[in-house]
Amino acid sequence: MSESDSSPHASRERRIFRVSQLLTGLSQLLEDQVGRVWVVGEVSNLHEAASGHVYFSLKDDRGQLKAALFRSAARRLPFEIEEGSEIVVYADVSIYAARGDLQLIVRQVEPLGVGALQLAFEQLRRRLEAEGLFDQERKRELPAFPRRIGVVTSATGAAIHDVIEVAGQRFAGTPLLISPTRVQGEGSEAEIVQALSRVTETPGCEDVDVVLLVRGGGSLEDLMSFNSESVARAIVACPVPVVSGVGHEVDVTIGDLAADARAPTPSAAAALVLPDRAALAATLSRDWRRLESSTRGALRDARLRLARERDALRVLAPTVRLASQRARLQTASRGLARGVRGGVERRRSALSVLVGRLESLSPLAVLARGYAMVQRERDGLIVRRSGEAAPGERLRIRLAEGEIAALAEPADSE
Repeated sequence: MSESDSSPHASRERRIFRVSQLLTGLSQLLEDQVGRVWVVGEVSNLHEAASGHVYFSLKDDRGQLKAALFRSAARRLPFEIEEGSEIVVYADVSIYAARGDLQLIVRQVEPLGVGALQLAFEQLRRRLEAEGLFDQERKRELPAFPRRIGVVTSATGAAIHDVIEVAGQRFAGTPLLISPTRVQGEGSEAEIVQALSRVTETPGCEDVDVVLLVRGGGSLEDLMSFNSESVARAIVACPVPVVSGVGHEVDVTIGDLAADARAPTPSAAAALVLPDRAALAATLSRDWRRLESSTRGALRDARLRLARERDALRVLAPTVRLASQRARLQTASRGLARGVRGGVERRRSALSVLVGRLESLSPLAVLARGYAMVQRERDGLIVRRSGEAAPGERLRIRLAEGEIAALAEPADSE
């Protein structure tokens, strides 16, 4: 081809497109020739609009594409798209005419390297854990002897039969209140929430003091209802303790983490909340025997103490002590009498000696030997010399027996 043939001014007729026409044509061409494709890349520039649409870029180390996930498709996602995560999208390749941008209209999203349900579980677990819904301090203690047990499960599943069987074996007298609900399938989360509320709020159910939330085993898809945020929050909001018993021992559900206690199966959940009547009877019998033995020993010891105390009381009895004191008093009285008599005799002898001495020194004793004692009548003084009595003075002469009145006369001088 020559240069003139390639010139814009060539003789052939030119076809001129408006911008919007070209973009529409290119969009139609992409739709016809490319259609929907699977594209893998890393999420960047993630943004959720107020309308609910989600916009982001999908990139690798050499390029990037803008992507839009409209609200209807975003609502169906079981997990949240996160900045920096790697995902696989199934999308229409299109052109956004307003900006002339090539973009992906995303219809389906899958996380790369991990299942969507598992990713949704991990995302919800991290978020609720950060809120404190799984804290051990929030867990409530189970009643030792429940008055009535609420059971939230399918009315037709094997779980309810397992619970009834275990309840009959362990403590048949405890009533069960069944609150039936679907435990899997679309909309089952809302039914479980309603069943949890109903089992404690129905009139006449005030004595329900623990609830079993149970179902049989199943795949991760089957357990989706127990991995929902609404069920987890309903468990936490329940006014009585909730025991989760999902027959899936390997995987732990969000409901297990939110519950006050977890059991690996419905049967184990029933056994966890119900006392074992047979074990209680054995324990009661053993304790009764111990009590009897202890009581007999205590009575025997009490009798021995009582016998010792009776002997002690007998010794310390008032009548015994009074008799002893009376005997001591009599002995003391006799001793005192002997002492008094001896003292009297000793004092009488001493007095006799003193009297004898006194009598030997008494003037009366001298008078008794024939002497007389002369006294002046006027003053009673003893006259020892003749000059002490004047002539004619009246005198008293005291003899051993009686007195003689006399007058003093002068003696004849030789």
